Amino acid sequence: MAVPEIPDKFYFKIGEVSSILGVKPYVVRFWESEFRISPSKNRSRHRIYKRQEVETLLEIRRLLYDERFTIEGAQKKLRERMKDRSKQLDLGLEEKQYRTVLKKVKKELAGIREMLKR
Repeated sequence: MAVPEIPDKFYFKIGEVSSILGVKPYVVRFWESEFRISPSKNRSRHRIYKRQEVETLLEIRRLLYDERFTIEGAQKKLRERMKDRSKQLDLGLEEKQYRTVLKKVKKELAGIREMLKR
């Protein structure tokens, strides 16, 4: 399966996440419990997922559906990857993405500051 495109935004509702993953919302909630994913909740107590959580869920989906891992096997594989990531500093593409996001945020904040000055 081709890797779905994640929209360029910071937070996602469960319906958006399930649509990106191609699974029902109850599957996303089940994966939360099995893989220790804890999305934030908004004032309405609805789940709000960060981009990193969506990327993790995409990885889980790939392991379970494409590579046919069991839940336990996928959990083990994710733990191994997290250990590998913590051992090495990854500054490549991710750093560029963070810089782009920070530039956007700074620009938006500058616009808000100008609006407040009026």
